[in-house]
Amino acid sequence: METNKYLDALKKFQTELDDEEVKAETAKIIADGYDQNNTTDVLKFSLGCIDLTSLNPTDNEERIRDFVERVNLFEEAYPNYDNVASICVYPNFAETVSTFLDVSEVDTTVVAAGFPSSQTFDEIKVAECSLAVASGADEVDIVINVGQMLAGDYESMCDTIQECKEACKDKIFKVILETGALKKASLIAKASILAMYAGADFIKTSTGKIDVAATPEAAYVMCKMIKAYYDETGTRIGFKVAGGVRTPEDAVKYYTIVKTVLGEEWLTKDLYRIGASSAANNLLSAIEGQTIKHFL
Repeated sequence: METNKYLDALKKFQTELDDEEVKAETAKIIADGYDQNNTTDVLKFSLGCIDLTSLNPTDNEERIRDFVERVNLFEEAYPNYDNVASICVYPNFAETVSTFLDVSEVDTTVVAAGFPSSQTFDEIKVAECSLAVASGADEVDIVINVGQMLAGDYESMCDTIQECKEACKDKIFKVILETGALKKASLIAKASILAMYAGADFIKTSTGKIDVAATPEAAYVMCKMIKAYYDETGTRIGFKVAGGVRTPEDAVKYYTIVKTVLGEEWLTKDLYRIGASSAANNLLSAIEGQTIKHFL
């Protein structure tokens, strides 16, 4: 049966994790590495890894143009810093961002495929990915069907991920696990492996649209699975933390986890992202030593 290939994939990895052990291991990593990594250079690096996000019901054409313009102006205002990695919006604004964005090293990212719940027809998910790419998206973030994951219907969940991956062609394809809904470390581990097996270029913690968003423990588990997947396949999958990442302290904690679990090879914007809105201004303020509100 088709389901066996997903079960067989999981059998290659140790995904049965104890939540209390994960909590303790995560706390130790942060305690051991936080002070060393709490530097201006790390804050600057983190700023350059941000997918600057606007996912509001109040978004409109004018606001998104203004949002893009702040990114366009960043290089002139702060020439010594790397710009953000991408601008992340709903798919109907992909063309607006790609049209008005003047910075070649900043990508256009969209959330698609029934974001944030992933509860719609698969045909709509695939079509939305295709339309996003046709409208100028460089990167597409989708959400797993959490209900299918919780029910153990790995075949349906992974088949949809694969179809969306194909619709995105050669664009960067990120799969959101919504770890706050999965809750258990073992489920997060399994979802990580399945998403990578189904074609994710990145796995991402959260949508930021439910009460429990990213946590250091979820990040630790996901990074642990990315490392195991790399050891098994030789393929480096990226990690994106999103949802509730606001402060410089948050950024240093997640940097510490990635550096410790995955190593410095993952410390590039090609393999590490931070999905955030307010974090960009907060990081910039911490670096400059004064309150700055450059980004909307």
